[in-house]
Amino acid sequence: MKFLTAKRPLITGALFGLACLAGAPASAADGKGMAYVSNQNGNVTVIDLSTLDTVGEIDVGSQGPRGIGVTADGELLITANGEDGDISVIDRVSGKLLKRIPIGENPEFVRVRGDYAFVSFEPAAVGGPPPTPGSEEAKALEEARERENAEPAKIAVVDLKSGKVIRAITGGMETEGIEFSADGKMIIVTNEADENVSVHEIATGNLVKKISTREYGNRPRGIKMAPDGKSYVASLEYGNKLVVMDSQFNVLKVVPTGEVPYGLSFDRKGERLFVALSKGKALQVFDTKTYESIKQVPTGDRCWHFTFTPDDNHILVACGRSHEVVVIDARTLEPVKRIEDKKLPWGIVTYPKAVGSLDMP
Repeated sequence: MKFLTAKRPLITGALFGLACLAGAPASAADGKGMAYVSNQNGNVTVIDLSTLDTVGEIDVGSQGPRGIGVTADGELLITANGEDGDISVIDRVSGKLLKRIPIGENPEFVRVRGDYAFVSFEPAAVGGPPPTPGSEEAKALEEARERENAEPAKIAVVDLKSGKVIRAITGGMETEGIEFSADGKMIIVTNEADENVSVHEIATGNLVKKISTREYGNRPRGIKMAPDGKSYVASLEYGNKLVVMDSQFNVLKVVPTGEVPYGLSFDRKGERLFVALSKGKALQVFDTKTYESIKQVPTGDRCWHFTFTPDDNHILVACGRSHEVVVIDARTLEPVKRIEDKKLPWGIVTYPKAVGSLDMP
């Protein structure tokens, strides 16, 4: 066992609906909590938020952990393991691997909701960076998928109590980001290769609505609901834009960003929106009243996902190609520390839970 820590008091709260975003930030009685970083070329590293230092490593028992989530009570940590096609269910406090659950090819994104994990997986995904939209390579890939009747991506619904996949919701080609509606009844996903955002009933998996993003830009990646539940924002990776939608998923506004946006998150009050720019090597900050850009905070290489700390004082950004987590002061919007020696970090979450590109309290 590689990671041991004193047991923390469990924090519970509303699992669905807006109640889970309301109220003051939670804090642990014995410190500021922990951050958990998934490393595609390694395991999960653990950062003590009191010192902002790496204090341990959790062996996920599988290869290529990417998506990562934590249950509301803090008991379980979940990772999606891209190379082995499964998820790892880990006792967060002890770091002990409890179970590996087969999902399907290329599991990537994880969102935990109540006693369930929602995991996107992509049977038809190809390795390496995606081809440039509109290129000959992109056209050849699309034709091959049509010819071979390629299987679309799905979102596996995992019952964490039974440790089994209970059903799958069919998304589009290369489903990526996952979000939930304010009432908790619908799941919203971005479909990169299909150039759309799709909305599905969680209970039935039925498609409710499909929103094309082709006219605005290519490859939708991140998706987030505003804290008041009245709007959603999706990032368009190869469009260098954000698409702002209302509660019925009608496009209200298209906002230009820096280069290659992906992970995004509102702050707790919904006053600012933060967007990770992969090639822009920055965290871009927007005023949500006007969607004017406030600042681009320098980060590192291929930064995809980030989280606030539970007290909202800092932002931790996982930067894959520079193998580090960059710490930003959330008030001054200045970098204050670099936590190095990571192994291609992909995602990051905290416990107590905090707002971020992969999670919400």
